Amino acid sequence: MDTEWSLNTPPQNTLAVTRGVQRCLYVKGYAPLTEFTLPSGARLDVMAVGSGGDLLAVEIKVSLADLRGDRKWPGYLEWCERFYFAVPEGFPLEAVPETPGLIIADRYGAEIVRESPVAAMAPARRKALTLGFARVAAERHLRAGDPELAVLGF
Repeated sequence: MDTEWSLNTPPQNTLAVTRGVQRCLYVKGYAPLTEFTLPSGARLDVMAVGSGGDLLAVEIKVSLADLRGDRKWPGYLEWCERFYFAVPEGFPLEAVPETPGLIIADRYGAEIVRESPVAAMAPARRKALTLGFARVAAERHLRAGDPELAVLGF
């Protein structure tokens, strides 16, 4: 086992992979949000809405310990139509589950190296999730433009 990947990696690696994933998804016509909380209470690393309203989720893993210890990712599948793991270049790909899609990323961009299977989603669930996504995006945009909102209790 490569000891480099058996240790926890610095947070900047997670940030770099996240940035590359967002850039890749944006170029492919998706609007990504990071740290998106699902109605179930689980938090996705990246959730994205496509131009046709399709929902895509990405779980970022930069260490083997994090990947092997993650038992929650199967619960994300019911909240998206496509699900991917994203890892940095050099990550041992044989450790990544074979069913989800796979993205290799760095801070400059990313490449989808294995497409995700497409899963059907109930229209009511898609609508509720899309509305939640829109509200979170609008609130983040508002807070970024008006940091004093926190003083007003928002």
